[in-house]
Amino acid sequence: MSENVLSPERPAEEPLAGEVAVDPATGRPAGRAQALVLLLSSCLAVLGAVLLAPVLPRIQDAFADTPGVEALAPIVLTAPALVIGLTAMIAGRIVDRVGRKRLLVSSLVVYAVVGTAPLWLPSLELVVASRVLLGLTEAAIMTCCTTLLADYFHGSAREKYFGLQVVFTTVAATIFFGVGGALGAADWRTPFWLYAVSLPLAVAAATLIWQPAPRTQAAARAEKLPALPWRQLGPPLGVSLLGGLVFYVLIVQLSFKLDSIGVVSTAVIGAASAIASVGTAVGGILFGRLARRGPVVLVPLAFALSGVGIVGLGLSSTVPAVIAFAVITGFGNGLILPSLLTWALSSLGFEQRGRGTGAWTSVFFIGQFVCPLVVLALTGALGGLGAALAVLGALSLVAAVGVRLLRPVAGAGSPVAAH
Repeated sequence: MSENVLSPERPAEEPLAGEVAVDPATGRPAGRAQALVLLLSSCLAVLGAVLLAPVLPRIQDAFADTPGVEALAPIVLTAPALVIGLTAMIAGRIVDRVGRKRLLVSSLVVYAVVGTAPLWLPSLELVVASRVLLGLTEAAIMTCCTTLLADYFHGSAREKYFGLQVVFTTVAATIFFGVGGALGAADWRTPFWLYAVSLPLAVAAATLIWQPAPRTQAAARAEKLPALPWRQLGPPLGVSLLGGLVFYVLIVQLSFKLDSIGVVSTAVIGAASAIASVGTAVGGILFGRLARRGPVVLVPLAFALSGVGIVGLGLSSTVPAVIAFAVITGFGNGLILPSLLTWALSSLGFEQRGRGTGAWTSVFFIGQFVCPLVVLALTGALGGLGAALAVLGALSLVAAVGVRLLRPVAGAGSPVAAH
């Protein structure tokens, strides 16, 4: 049903105009300006993940005399994602206790400071330390942005922007990967300048973003926060852990799969990745139109599409077939993230949303982090990447059946559910 200020399930401190929250200070509803700031800020976690991938070999060469450089250099790329997985739940608690806007703006500023720090840091150990700090800021930014999108927009409006969040981050990943390679051609440190992009976003957030439900937020600083509805939240979090793993298979393994069938051209690999990302973007765009069918349909559909695509990737031996199945996988990925997120947050009220978003972000990023390790273990056990991908695809198909049998219902059982 549509939410409004008179809805008995919602506190009066969170007024809505239809499906959109209203700024309590000005009476104006949230709109495209607020959504754009939050969507662009969401891309910063992708910037941390893919920008440096093209220059990792050069970073390793630059610190060749550092003991353990072979292990430390990849951590420069993966550390932020692991830190997000480990700390987003803490960020969520801060969001519910302190407030969304204050944490978002401060995190955007600190992001620029620690993100650009490797421009002048003299050792690889310090670079890795700065990347750990970057992960902390990314955990806060991702949690704040997703929570605020859920605060500002409800019903079909929320579903549309959750889908667009996938589109923005997918397109950003493709752009950042290319820009990182171009900037790193001259010097491996140059790409780190791009982390300063968070400063204008901090100014935009300070200007355009407003703290929703200020009276409720003020009370949260002094009172005990309401407990999370773990009975409703547990199933989507468990499925999201697997969802993060499935989501990351295509991103990490597509280039290795192409290499295994004899493709050595970086141009072909880059083109295949770009085409696959189009499938992800299309899935994210269509999510808003399909979301009315609910998680009982969309979550199994997403896992089924990704599963079919990953099995196909594992069994394919030609470039056209690999690209075709990559697009199918990408389309499923475009549905996985927003459908899982919508399912998880639908049972949460305002005072629970930050912690719930943080918990979801944690499990999804942990799933992404363990994905390469799982693929590596399966490849060793089964004797090849193709077999490993086929098994993971089959696991995704099993998850689709399992979730369908579970028959998840958005918002069921919570007295403060956002309908």
